Amino acid sequence: MRRFDFTGATAVVTGAASGIGAALAHALAERGTDLVLVDRDAERLDTVAAVIRADHPDRQVHTYLVDLADVGATARVAVEIAGRHPRVRLLVNNAGVGLGGRFDQVTFDEFNWVIDVNFRAVVQLTHALLPTLKAEPGAHLVNVSSLFGLIAPAGQTAYSASKFAVRGFTEALRHELVDDGIGVTSVHPGGIRTRITANARIGSGVSPEEYAAGRAQFEKLLSIAPSRAAEVILRGVERRRGRVLIGWSAKLPDLLARVLPGSYNRLLVAGLNRGVVRRPAATPGVPGQRPGDADAAREVA
Repeated sequence: MRRFDFTGATAVVTGAASGIGAALAHALAERGTDLVLVDRDAERLDTVAAVIRADHPDRQVHTYLVDLADVGATARVAVEIAGRHPRVRLLVNNAGVGLGGRFDQVTFDEFNWVIDVNFRAVVQLTHALLPTLKAEPGAHLVNVSSLFGLIAPAGQTAYSASKFAVRGFTEALRHELVDDGIGVTSVHPGGIRTRITANARIGSGVSPEEYAAGRAQFEKLLSIAPSRAAEVILRGVERRRGRVLIGWSAKLPDLLARVLPGSYNRLLVAGLNRGVVRRPAATPGVPGQRPGDADAAREVA
């Protein structure tokens, strides 16, 4: 499969109002790509679009407001995008949300909210736009999973379940679409400086004190700039990589999980306690974790 050509392409990016999504939008515009940006935050999305239009007046930038937790609204936006932009060459399902709390601390509705945004919306948009991708030579699909699509720490049952699902869905699609000439990439970021903690929900059973302590500690672990993550992702797209891991905070836990699938958590915790593993490469304080449940650092696009 030849390298992906960004010049003159049209890219759909979800979660484009901040974090990795916004960084991807800017990096794609610099590469000569027209943009279809999707998010639920109107003010931030308008700001991203305005800056790109000012910096790259020759680029087409379209924005769509939608809450991806809403099945009907997502379907309507997908139909509109497919109709108005029939030459989409790149789809990046980046939007995601977080939920702090052990399984017994969250409600079923809270759990489903994470699944709806992080997994169901990915499947729904991919299904709606796949005919468009198939019609565009050299197309590519990117689904942003997470470090927590590689390992599953305590306190993140909903998030890990959604991101493991994205990983499996993406890997299967990669095998199915190879004969169509469509590249497919699963992305697993480590500790990226995004708005995940600001936008995350906290389980109904998690105390405010537990949440505040976990949030303050977790935010110290987000050490990788979104712009850096975007460059790594787009380099992977250009080279048609099937899987992209960003940062040692993703690569080291992935290695341990593959070599020692039954005991990687214990080793990561032991490494943290002894100072063998650097703090930015692991998370000791995600809300909902009990002491000793520390695992590797997480990121939501």
